[in-house]
Amino acid sequence: MAAETLIKAARKLSKAVDRLQFSEPVTHVYNPLAYARRSHEAYLSMIGDDVSVVFLGMNPGPWGMAQTGVPFGEIAAVRDWMQIDEPIGRPDNEHEKRPVEGLQCARSEVSGRRLWGLFQEKFETPEAFFAKHFVLNYCPLVFMEASARNRTPDKLPAAEKTPLDSVCDEHLRTVLKAIKPEHAVGVGAYAEACLRRVVKDIDEPPQVSRILHPSPASPAANRDWAGTATKQLCEAGLW
Repeated sequence: MAAETLIKAARKLSKAVDRLQFSEPVTHVYNPLAYARRSHEAYLSMIGDDVSVVFLGMNPGPWGMAQTGVPFGEIAAVRDWMQIDEPIGRPDNEHEKRPVEGLQCARSEVSGRRLWGLFQEKFETPEAFFAKHFVLNYCPLVFMEASARNRTPDKLPAAEKTPLDSVCDEHLRTVLKAIKPEHAVGVGAYAEACLRRVVKDIDEPPQVSRILHPSPASPAANRDWAGTATKQLCEAGLW
């Protein structure tokens, strides 16, 4: 039942964000919920019946979910570990420096490699991980400037960020109510803030905590990120 609710909610979110408008310096917007829908829904279908921990990221990376439709979707983790192999289309307004090549993409997203690498090491099989855990993204869109530079949602002007937050909050609220996790973990400070805002409107809210974001742009993440994240999850009483 949770998978059906998540798929329905993702389709609604995809249509809602497609109606939004974004201006320069953003010149290209990718929506993997649309062009990688089959892959994304295959991922959502992997959720277990008794998930107690949800991890939340900010938005897709150009070499991760933008390619695979899976949150933090590093190619090898999606193809080889999760065994997801669905046709992936291309965005309408594709930047020549950020082509969507799907599972044939030769680039590897470091954040996704670190996150899913930790889960593979601890749980070994996807069935063991997904029985109690799930990973989501707050915003489904990828934003790029003319140079192909990535632009994160927190850098959008208020006039664009407010309506985006509204539909993403509604989606996250729907998903958390469907899954009913005991814990919700923000992967980074931005995702944690989104969780804390949304759980205020949930009758039986999950306990919110945070782990260090695995981005290589963070000096702290480049010093044993897996060890740091594991320690944070242990301290929060999750592992």
